[in-house]
Amino acid sequence: MSTSPCVFCRIVEGAEPSQTVYEDEHVVAFLNLAQVTKGHTLVVPREHHRNLADIPLEAASAVMRATVLVSRQVTGALRAEGVNLWHASGETAWQSVFHFHIHVVPRYDVTDLVLPWVEIEHPVESLAGLAAEIRSQAAG
Repeated sequence: MSTSPCVFCRIVEGAEPSQTVYEDEHVVAFLNLAQVTKGHTLVVPREHHRNLADIPLEAASAVMRATVLVSRQVTGALRAEGVNLWHASGETAWQSVFHFHIHVVPRYDVTDLVLPWVEIEHPVESLAGLAAEIRSQAAG
């Protein structure tokens, strides 16, 4: 019996029940208990990484590869016409389980979900300072 406080770690260990739809040596994908749409699946790395700032690039690559495969699997099996991918890092971004994960949300109709934000378009020139500020932080 696992004593991990992380529910996703317990699922990966097999100590917590889940409905797995895909797994490999790096990743496990299972149905979300809270189905936003039919087939809503979570893709998680086997190793615990808290969020986007914590996950090594190699692990993130493995999760993204599996996310593509799971998206194809879910949309093909359920004949979904589209898919949304969702990730949240940090409480302010609505992360609720602090084990890196990506939501695969099959879409059947344009009205089965609503956008969580309102887009405000800016003239491209007005974004120059913001782009420079972001470029000044070295990627890594």
